[in-house]
Amino acid sequence: MAARKRAANRYYSGPPSDHFDGTLFFNPNGKPPGRFADLLKWQLGGERSKWPAANPSPFAPARPAARIDGPGLRVTMVGHSTLLIQTAGLNILTDPVWSPRVSPLSFAGPKRVNPPGIAFSQLPPIDLVLVSHNHYDHLDVATLRRLKARHDPLVVTPLGNDAIIDDAVAGMRVSAHDWGDRFDVGEDVAIHVEPVHHWSARGARDRRMALWAGFVVETPAGKVYFAGDTGFHDGINYRLMAEKHGRFRVAILPIRTALVHGAASPEPG
Repeated sequence: MAARKRAANRYYSGPPSDHFDGTLFFNPNGKPPGRFADLLKWQLGGERSKWPAANPSPFAPARPAARIDGPGLRVTMVGHSTLLIQTAGLNILTDPVWSPRVSPLSFAGPKRVNPPGIAFSQLPPIDLVLVSHNHYDHLDVATLRRLKARHDPLVVTPLGNDAIIDDAVAGMRVSAHDWGDRFDVGEDVAIHVEPVHHWSARGARDRRMALWAGFVVETPAGKVYFAGDTGFHDGINYRLMAEKHGRFRVAILPIRTALVHGAASPEPG
């Protein structure tokens, strides 16, 4: 019986590489995403933590400075993977989410239980946005539309995610890159797009059609590592970052598992 032909990639076309087979992206020497049955087992089998109705922060929302010039550096937590990085006169957002939910549906899915660490109206002028991958809690098109209308930033993202953003946010400036690419921002700042161990999907039929990545922001204040979402993968990518980039001024790393009744929530590839 002939193998069923895979659907063509709707987001990206390009030559095969050590992490792209001509149709889908993959983690070299890594694990593929778990099956849908694994997700259902985690959702329904009692291993999932109960989402709180509210979890208010004890801190008032921050009011960041308009700019941090020269070798100064300030990093402000907004929530989840959204942070404001200010240095060298630039304001950079990572995986920006100001929406009340992260879901394909506006009325369902995980709901924010505390307000953003910076109110959207209090954001300084945003120059650059780093989007690590296309899961809804990292690529939020509603927030990108708001940023486009108010700040018109440039978005830097891995291959394939530019197609999603182009379709959803008219006129947004997007620069798409592969692992290992360097993107220079003026004379003093460079963005390095780096491998992480993860996966991607916006629905049931586009798994691994867009690439996932972390970023190293090289600045006069030192290097800032934003790993996006990543599994530990035996520490391979962390060691690679240390070998390639040396010491970091700041490392922004995800917490990928949570213990619930002695069981860990699954790491999806």
